[in-house]
Amino acid sequence: WGSLLGPGKPLDTSKYFIFCANVLGSCYGSTGPTSINPDTGKRYGGDFPLVSIRDMVRLQAQVLKRLGVGEVAVVIGGSMGGMQALEWGMSLTVPVRSVVSLCASGRHQPWQIGISESQRQAIMADPLWKEGHYPPESPPTAGLSVARMMAMLTYRSHPGYWTKFGRAVSKGNEAFEVEQYLRHQGERFHERGFDAMTYVTLTRAMDTHDISRGRGEYTAVLGAMKVPTLICSISSDVLYPVSEQLELAAYMPNAQHHLIRSDEGHDGFLLEHKKVGTLIRGFLAELEHSPRGHHTTRASKTPTAVGSSAGLLTISKL
Repeated sequence: WGSLLGPGKPLDTSKYFIFCANVLGSCYGSTGPTSINPDTGKRYGGDFPLVSIRDMVRLQAQVLKRLGVGEVAVVIGGSMGGMQALEWGMSLTVPVRSVVSLCASGRHQPWQIGISESQRQAIMADPLWKEGHYPPESPPTAGLSVARMMAMLTYRSHPGYWTKFGRAVSKGNEAFEVEQYLRHQGERFHERGFDAMTYVTLTRAMDTHDISRGRGEYTAVLGAMKVPTLICSISSDVLYPVSEQLELAAYMPNAQHHLIRSDEGHDGFLLEHKKVGTLIRGFLAELEHSPRGHHTTRASKTPTAVGSSAGLLTISKL
């Protein structure tokens, strides 16, 4: 988000306070499989319970309430963050004025669930997996690396890979450049401290995602989401195809859909930052100049303080 965040940028820090919380189930700060289970004094590991996208949003809402924030100006997220943004649009814990969901869907479909399960099985096939109860010093790094390599393919596109790699081989002719790239990404994932059980936990959380769960029929629930919403697609996204965002826009009464033409695939919402920034800037400007309660709501044009009626929440990709 660096290119979008700062004074005068689309996410203008001279107008908004920016709040970004780590997700429940992660290994980067919030409670997750690597956390200590108070009942055993050991890491949760494979005993960590199933969590959902909705659970993540509930926790974020509780943090905002603890900070004294009474209202959120706009919730922005891409991919898994886009799912959270949509869930925020249904949340009643902290009022939300508007939502921006990038390259996400209202529910995980068999395509995404199948991709996630394939990655989980790669992790579980590692002899070091031990049902998620591996020691910290001996994690299933091989399985996690393969899972990450599989994910990296779904984040890009056929033309994007051809442009980036073609059929080029390494200098020593040991491997195609694309092979080396994917191997490096798998190794790097472990080097940056990502945990295998966390990967299983978060992919399962995404698979639970269904905005209508416990609320009614899917299209009717989308129709009840009245908050102004910007929905963005990347034309070459094979992980969350454009049809899924068009479905959201068709049933959400106060949504607008924009298609960004790009060969960058799902990662286009991160790589096409200028185009994404232009859409976000225009959407927020429209809200600022619309009377509250009329079609869209107006975001605060001045800095807000903790305890005031506005804030801004950003949620990013897994």
